[in-house]
Amino acid sequence: MNNTIRVVLADDHVFVRDGIKSLLENEANIEVVGEAIDGADALEVVGETKPDLLIVDIRMPNLTGIEVVEKLRNDGNSVKIIMLSMHESEEYVLKSIKAGADGYLLKGSSKEEFLKALHNVAAGGKYFSGDISSILIGQLTNTTSSLEAKQNFGDEMMITKREKEILMLLLSGKGNKEIAEALEISKRTAEVHRFNLMKKLKVKNLMELSNKAAEYSLI
Repeated sequence: MNNTIRVVLADDHVFVRDGIKSLLENEANIEVVGEAIDGADALEVVGETKPDLLIVDIRMPNLTGIEVVEKLRNDGNSVKIIMLSMHESEEYVLKSIKAGADGYLLKGSSKEEFLKALHNVAAGGKYFSGDISSILIGQLTNTTSSLEAKQNFGDEMMITKREKEILMLLLSGKGNKEIAEALEISKRTAEVHRFNLMKKLKVKNLMELSNKAAEYSLI
């Protein structure tokens, strides 16, 4: 069984692509199978190589990264996508997620975070770097009202504010210890909230959680 993650890099700056390739070249289970110099080229390369994962710059000529994601999703392409950006802005983050990106990674991220994001997204999860998790938590808290929760889940399955925070941190690739530190709660409390959240949404793992959250527009 071949577990190699096949990756396409799309960025109009050759030194960025070269930098990412250099970072990935020593990873035994990752292979860069294609490169694209702009948005239109990205669509062609993805179509030709059929990768597991597309890493795409948010700002490119001949279709932006967001437009590339939208076109791929509108065509029914389920390739995993990480948006790469220098911008940690709420507008870019939310537009990327709405378009269908699975992750949002800042160009200044460390090698460790980059690889963590790549593996998480390739495995069916979500990953949002830096303080982007707080943007998502704030957006979720502001837009998901009790009425919407009742409509989606019923009274017995309403998601609390704390559970919404746990949800976004989980989908950002955080473990119980990291969640506890971020929310200033004990690891045990984080584990209990996680258990209750997954029980309410009737899911057994992070992939199912990610799918259910997308189904009910929680991300």
